[in-house]
Order: sequence, then C-alpha cells, then structure tokens
Amino acid sequence: MKKSVMFFLCLLVLILPSQVFAQRKVPILIYHSIDEFTGQGAKDLYVTPDNFQKQMIYLKDHGYTLLTFDRWQDIYKVNKPIFITFDDGYKNNLNAFAIFQKLATERFKPSGTIFVISDFIGRSNRLSKSDLKMMADSGMISIQSHTATHPDLTQIKNYEYELKGSKDQIQKITGKPVNVLAYPYGKVNDKVLGETKKYYLFGLTTTPELFAEKGIKDQLYLLPRIYIKYSTTLDDFVKIVESDAYTG
Repeated sequence: MKKSVMFFLCLLVLILPSQVFAQRKVPILIYHSIDEFTGQGAKDLYVTPDNFQKQMIYLKDHGYTLLTFDRWQDIYKVNKPIFITFDDGYKNNLNAFAIFQKLATERFKPSGTIFVISDFIGRSNRLSKSDLKMMADSGMISIQSHTATHPDLTQIKNYEYELKGSKDQIQKITGKPVNVLAYPYGKVNDKVLGETKKYYLFGLTTTPELFAEKGIKDQLYLLPRIYIKYSTTLDDFVKIVESDAYTG
C-alpha cells in the first residue's frame, strides 16, 4: 500500500508542472511603426517611442522574458515569456532597436522579431539591407518574413515567390534562418497553411488573443497576436500582458 501511495505522489510531482505550464498563456504582441504620428497613414499603427519605452520598462521591471521564435520551447522554461513583433519592416523600427539597446542589462535582454516585406527592403521608409544585417548580428532582433509583396495570400497563386522567394532573400541578407511567416492582413486558409508549411515552422495571424496550448492541429501555424496601438495606454498594455497570462 505504501509503495503505491509513494508511486502516486511521485507521479503527481512529475505531472503537475507540465499541467501548469500547459495552461500558461503567452502574449505575442504586434507593432508596426515606432515613431511620432505626423498625419500620414493609419494613426493606430503607430506607437510613439516614449510609449514603447514605457511599455518595455514595464516588462523589464516586472520580470518578463522577451523571446524570439528560435527560442519557442523556452516558453515552458523562462519566467513570464512574451514575444514582441513588428510588421512591415519600417525604417522607424530602428527606434525600437535603440530602446532595446538602452534598456539592456545583464539580467534583462530585450529581443524582438521584425517581419519584413522582402521586395520593399531599401525603400525610403523601410529598413535597408545594412539595417537588417546590423540588427540581426546584434542578437537582439530576429528578421523574418512578411512575404515578398504583402498580398492577401488567400487570393494568389504564386506562393513559391511570395513564401520561398522572400525567405531566401532575407536569409541571404542576414545570414540567419528564416522560419517564421506573418500572414499579410492575418489572412490564412487551408491552402495558405499547406503552402506555408513547406517553408516555415511558424505562422502568425492577427487573431486577438494570448497563445495557449490547445493541442489542436497546426496550432504553431495559427499563432494569435494582439495589436499594440497609438491609443493603447500603459494601463491598457498592463491589462493585455497580465490578463490571466500566468496561471502557474
């Protein structure tokens, strides 16, 4: 009898941590422009550098671990995992990089993922090849794909150019693996998912929720992300990242 009780207790010790971590909810945040809004474009796609810095200081002061997707499995190992992502590859993402550099310490190592549109690299308002190489080499920024021309992937046929072509072009620039795709407009269907799986390990949508392990098929190709907008106050930001995020 005693042996069976001991066995049961050992089993509980082994199983409970995995159950706790399985219920962990992980924020994947989406930004676009990190700059002052001057009247051009959609205002809510901007976050001012000051607000972005305050948000990152909050994460720093509250024990978050900023991850990139090459460290995906660390969501089960680190304290308060969170992913910071930027879409479109705007030149002003250099402001975010500068804030990361300023806030970095031995204990807090900021990192983020920039999803670039490969055919737009080097345009006047987009990151250049040298920008991308410099940030990738820093170890703080992972450069990944937002396709070659930013089409609605559910409406096209030339998947190889949009998916493989952009992957190859970005890898050639950075010398780093490109294994993550952010779907333009967040649009994905079965055909897009199947094509994405040929070239990538992860696919990101704009479904506004925290990531939680659901055990569903292809979940890593349907990762949700929450927009951080111009109108997002620091209180709003805190509610997003702390909203039942850590059940354990």
